Amino acid sequence: MTDSNAASDIPDERLKQLAEAHGVSTEYWDYHGNLAAPSRTTLVAVLAALGVKAGDPQEVEESLREVDIAPWRRTLPPTVVVRVGTQSTIPVHLPDGAHVRVHIKLEEGDTLQLLQADDWTAPREVDGVLTGQASFVIPDDLPLGWHTIIADVDAGPDGGSSSASAALAVTPDHLDLPSSLGGRGWGVMAQLYSIRSHGSWGIGDADDLTELVGFLGDEGADFLLINPMHAAEPVGEMTPSPYLPVTRRFVNPIYIRPENILEVSRLSGPRRSLVQWAHEEVAEANLSADAIDRDTAWKAKREALEVIFAAGRSRSRQRDFERFRDAQGVGLERFALWCALMEKYGSFADWPDNLKDASSAFVANEARTLADRIDFYAWLQWIVDEQLGRAQAQAKASGMSLGLMDDLAVGVHPQGADVWAEPDAFASGVGVGAPPDMYNQLGQNWSQPPWDPNRLAETAYAPLREMVGTVLRHAGALRIDHVIGLFRLWWIPDGLRADQGAYVRYDHEAMIGVVLLEAHRAGAVIIGEDLGTVEPWAREYLASRGVLGTSVLWFEKDEDDWPLEPGAYRHLALSTVNTHDLPPTAGYLADEHVTLRERLGLLTESVEQVRTEARIERERMLTRLREHNLLGDNPSERETVEALYRYVVRTPSALVGVSLVDGVGERRAQNQPGTDKEYPNWKMPLADGSGEVVLMEDLPENVRLASLLGAVRDEFNH
Repeated sequence: MTDSNAASDIPDERLKQLAEAHGVSTEYWDYHGNLAAPSRTTLVAVLAALGVKAGDPQEVEESLREVDIAPWRRTLPPTVVVRVGTQSTIPVHLPDGAHVRVHIKLEEGDTLQLLQADDWTAPREVDGVLTGQASFVIPDDLPLGWHTIIADVDAGPDGGSSSASAALAVTPDHLDLPSSLGGRGWGVMAQLYSIRSHGSWGIGDADDLTELVGFLGDEGADFLLINPMHAAEPVGEMTPSPYLPVTRRFVNPIYIRPENILEVSRLSGPRRSLVQWAHEEVAEANLSADAIDRDTAWKAKREALEVIFAAGRSRSRQRDFERFRDAQGVGLERFALWCALMEKYGSFADWPDNLKDASSAFVANEARTLADRIDFYAWLQWIVDEQLGRAQAQAKASGMSLGLMDDLAVGVHPQGADVWAEPDAFASGVGVGAPPDMYNQLGQNWSQPPWDPNRLAETAYAPLREMVGTVLRHAGALRIDHVIGLFRLWWIPDGLRADQGAYVRYDHEAMIGVVLLEAHRAGAVIIGEDLGTVEPWAREYLASRGVLGTSVLWFEKDEDDWPLEPGAYRHLALSTVNTHDLPPTAGYLADEHVTLRERLGLLTESVEQVRTEARIERERMLTRLREHNLLGDNPSERETVEALYRYVVRTPSALVGVSLVDGVGERRAQNQPGTDKEYPNWKMPLADGSGEVVLMEDLPENVRLASLLGAVRDEFNH
């Protein structure tokens, strides 16, 4: 790039003013601690994704005038989000001199008239009409919930009357930990697909989950954190990553245990044989330590599910199914239709163009034609919902204070069901990622379309609240991956590098408030994954709302790069020894994270330097353990792992997570960041240190696991 071109790509002040007005940051601190700024090209492209024209100075000026006048064109804001116990005011715009009455229709049906507050804002001309502004007081004693603000405007005999409405969310100020937790608690973290039993279909499922929580509850655990359960492709090759789903609202039916469906007991002999034969096709895979084959498992399981579905249901069961569909509404019907279209036409890229618009008449016609298949895919969601409900019921019955802790991915597949069903909810022409950091010096592009912040407000945050509400149907806690995405996201325009993006801000007060309201209704705890570059004020804000953070032992260091003392950890946090993006602790202690990255060509520094840094990190950690009298001079691998967990339990963190892989001695990583096909990410079945498969039935008698869980319990009791 020549100097003149470089100069032409520097944004001018008016463009930066426009960007900031639309929540696009024109400056940010990079991972070197330097102040950085997006280019003019980036800002123009990001603004275009937000529906704002800024291609030349004239468009910039027109867009600045529009952003100034736009709120005055609306009688009421699109959505109002307030905290319970807080008084606030809302602006109402109406023809100057007109009369207005404003009331709130509460969720339960009652009506409350609002009082007008003083507002001396001068009227202004809006599209040829002199328009004034009035303000009304939202009282501080409204109940939690989703209410409706209604403004009735009377402009006199010549102006006529009109009415406008807006959603009002009254959200919790703060989520408290449930009293059943007793202040602190511990649980286990596991990848559900990896935990199989003799009865599994080559992949862990809801029955294995039910057995696992029953066992862990008896051991004294308060929760079980599992990987995201979001749905993947219903046909063709299934994306193995649970963090790149086609929808975050609905569940992958691969987790269904077919034999546990009530209707199986009523199948005829021949039909039951078909289910049994389908299971026999994949049963041997449960005993293999090789990578999990989701496609083969789903093919066999789907064959059985088709048989069970075709056998029909009793009248009462059919009514239950219909009630489930009614409760899940349009969202479920759209998702089931998308699945049926995928089945008929294959990859979304191969669909006829007239079917890529979910609202088209062609799609409506296909929905009539595919009614049977839509029923099938909706039925799958009902069945998996029932089975997950049984798992949570078992968790609570076994004594867990929280039970299941679900995981929420940061985004969805760009050609998935969510984007097809609600395209207006997403910004187009951009993908979400991360700017360069110490681990990814070129930045990251996750190829996931971001929600449009303006559209979220227009829809009363329906995509967010429906997603969180559905995920929390059968969970006592929710971990939100990359929780800073509720504050801001790194948008990367199509065609630009990952380091050429810009941060786009979201209304975090509204976003967090909506999440807390759904969590309050579900009686759930919220945990935000806040690892990496997160501004301190954001962590403080989350803590002030009762959202727990995330602390990983190997990442928590003091200013001298030594392991953080236990007392310096946060109280409102889920603290763990490791994470799914690192090898299990036994492997980490043996430098498996270095060896693997060297083999895959992922190191950006010499292997000698990286190994030296890993050795120093390990030696400092062992020194810390000895300072706290947790480790002898010649410890075994098991003793070292248990000492690390005792160290974490000694922190004040409200929740402590124990990796199941650490309990059985596994050494292989579940995921290696920066890879796709180079490593079998998200496919590793549970195995021990020698590579032998560990089944669900083996866990209660596993000596190493019993020792680790006993060490955690012992430390908690002291």
